[in-house]
Amino acid sequence: MGPRKCEVCNEALSKYKCPSCLVPYCSLVCFKKHKEIPCAKPVSSEGKPTPVLESLVERPLTAEQPGDVLQKLQLEAIASSSEIRDALKDGNLQKLIYNIDGSPDAENELDKAMGVEVFRTFTEKILSAASASSQL
Repeated sequence: MGPRKCEVCNEALSKYKCPSCLVPYCSLVCFKKHKEIPCAKPVSSEGKPTPVLESLVERPLTAEQPGDVLQKLQLEAIASSSEIRDALKDGNLQKLIYNIDGSPDAENELDKAMGVEVFRTFTEKILSAASASSQL
């Protein structure tokens, strides 16, 4: 198998592979850019099922106040926000959300996540999108 194109800059031929995920890269600059988002070793398709399915925690969906439940228009505004979709590309944010969703004590995980700037910024974007759509 011959040299492959760098999957970070998509310009130069790769000389190296990430030791974690085996993504080809061409330089230290591209390696550092690649490492801005956490990566992991690829899992073989014949191996185990994905850990996401194993770590889901069943919780009843409850709201203390009817006003705590977002309306369809608000949910659509959040889902269609390019700003929110872009924020979700952040590997650290993904990990925080995964930890909250997979935790038996989600409220405690949520409190911890609120201490992290990227998560606070993300929640502000969600609240802003939901608020703007309820003003319509």
